[in-house]
Amino acid sequence: MGSPDGVSRIARHSETRYSRHSGPPSGSRRRKEWSSGEQAPAPLLRKPQRGRPMCGIVAILQAHGRPVDRELLTTMTRRLAHRGPDDEGIHIDGPVGLGFRRLAILDLSPTGAQPMSTAGHPAVLVFNGEIYNYVELREELTALGHTFRSSGDAEVLLRSYIEWGSDCVRRFNGAWAFVIHDPRRRLLFGSRDRFGIRPMYRLATAEGTTWASEIKALLAWPRYHPVIDWGAAAPYLLEGTLNEGDRTFFEGIDRVPAATAFEVDINSGTERRWQYWSIPDEPAADVPVDPAGLFAETFEDAVRIRLRSDVPVAVCLSGGLDSTAIICAMARLRDATATDELRAFTYQHPDYDERQYIDATLAQTGARLHRLNLAHGPLWDLAETVARAHDEPVHTLTAMVGYELMRDIAGEGVRVVLNGQGADEVLAGYDSFFPDAWYTLARQGRLPTAWREIQAFGTSHNQRALPLLGRTVRRLIQGELRRLGPYRRLAQVRHRRTDLREGWFLDPVLPPRGTTPEFEPSDLDSVLRRATTGSPLPLYLRVEDRNSMAHSVEARVPFLDYRLVELAFRYPLDWKIHGKWNKYILRKAMHGRIPDIVRERVDKMGFPSPNARLLDRETLPLLSDIVTSKRAEERGVYNMKHLRRDLEAARTHPKPETAFKLFRVAMFETWANAFGL
Repeated sequence: MGSPDGVSRIARHSETRYSRHSGPPSGSRRRKEWSSGEQAPAPLLRKPQRGRPMCGIVAILQAHGRPVDRELLTTMTRRLAHRGPDDEGIHIDGPVGLGFRRLAILDLSPTGAQPMSTAGHPAVLVFNGEIYNYVELREELTALGHTFRSSGDAEVLLRSYIEWGSDCVRRFNGAWAFVIHDPRRRLLFGSRDRFGIRPMYRLATAEGTTWASEIKALLAWPRYHPVIDWGAAAPYLLEGTLNEGDRTFFEGIDRVPAATAFEVDINSGTERRWQYWSIPDEPAADVPVDPAGLFAETFEDAVRIRLRSDVPVAVCLSGGLDSTAIICAMARLRDATATDELRAFTYQHPDYDERQYIDATLAQTGARLHRLNLAHGPLWDLAETVARAHDEPVHTLTAMVGYELMRDIAGEGVRVVLNGQGADEVLAGYDSFFPDAWYTLARQGRLPTAWREIQAFGTSHNQRALPLLGRTVRRLIQGELRRLGPYRRLAQVRHRRTDLREGWFLDPVLPPRGTTPEFEPSDLDSVLRRATTGSPLPLYLRVEDRNSMAHSVEARVPFLDYRLVELAFRYPLDWKIHGKWNKYILRKAMHGRIPDIVRERVDKMGFPSPNARLLDRETLPLLSDIVTSKRAEERGVYNMKHLRRDLEAARTHPKPETAFKLFRVAMFETWANAFGL
């Protein structure tokens, strides 16, 4: 290979002058607090160990064998500097170019740097993410005769490819997006993790194809002129739909789908793509002898392998079941000799008081809590900043809350944080899943069981059972009607007419005439699959990734350990929704492991954001100016008469629906203006 460490044709540039935002934006009103009146702790102390990087990647395949322009590759790579402030590297071999920005989490030594090659094979890797089971894979590969010069997961990934080829991805437990240049086979091989936790985008033009961790890097591609993809923008404006499917708000730029791998022939540019994993088709016929025990054991191991890090690890904590389960597992798994504190970060708002649940968790774990308080006005002030960080619009002010929370986490010297993303979608955590479960039981002919479930829910949630049963029966009838194409087509025609008559949007944004929406089964299992793979989870993962990486923080999500997800989808309905309980399997599994006050709560507050207050006297005029601007009007997609009518009415009679629509339009216009569209 031409160099002692097996690295060739790779240029590295140590990056030492990187700075995060040192404080809140101008005008921000936020306050940091430490629980119990204690002083903020000293920086964490950890034993110097080895580790792996979290980062940003770029890959280029030029068309017609043209060589990669080093300056272009460097420019694209440096647009991802926030994802990797610690190091930079590039690899160029004729028409192939790989770029890398490194955030060192494990293997802090130079041997963990990328692009990475290894002795005995010319393949070169750029890798964003983590292979959490790299220790076990390393042992297996060592037994097969492989030797390692580094201690992290990147070389394990690369040697897994050398040993098992494209099937290696089936062995990984983690969150990843990577590209490997294999000169022997004259191809690029790439993959994205099972749930799309780590991002990868693709742009193909006549000049070639390029991939990157974020859209902003692809916008530097020569002769690409960005325009709005209304196929992605229209569903957002109409219904708030984001990250459903592969299209982005930039025409021609697509997401590489989750759970896929691809090979691209370097000579011809031909791409082959395949799905290497999917959620189990249906619940298993046989339930394990101890379902809760097996789930608890798997969850504990999912947290354990996600604690592998040589830098501080903290947790985002609410008073809910998911984050409480994580922090309690962290407390149990901590080494008895650990000298650093277990730290938790939370956002609090006076309308959503979860202190009694958080206090119980702190008492059990001994964790130190850091609170973020932020008013809604400064949250909107972050709209353009967040739009630029995400490259696309966001769904609600919750994204701004998360952005500021990650800023605070980074400011406290924490580089890795665990949170509960995925639990609601996989384990049926939203209240909307209760009617899905009742409908499923009714359609299976188990109406008496559905009635008992409804009664239990109504009693605990202070709702009358008979109206709930009536809605279930009506849904059963409507569900059968929706199976008929003419019925779905007629419903869409009626919605379209109503939107044109009363809505904010003109014909270009509305669904095309004469189309028939696809039928979507609404049994609980199907709804959970869509929530996990379609909407809303992919959006929440995007928000988590961009918010955390904007501040060079890595977010890890134990509930999306694929073993846990496969297990959950193999359990039948009554292990998900059971009487008054959602997430029933998690509640049973956490018996004796988390405070009962949390485990037995039936209400759900989630991650609050005061969207309705966008209609107050302070913020409404600001957002109104944005959505009624000349530039917005010239876009030709808004019914300005209806829009102004509703905004005027909101001054005296504010409605939550108006607040959400106003946010979407104002966010879209802010994003479009930020990118000159």
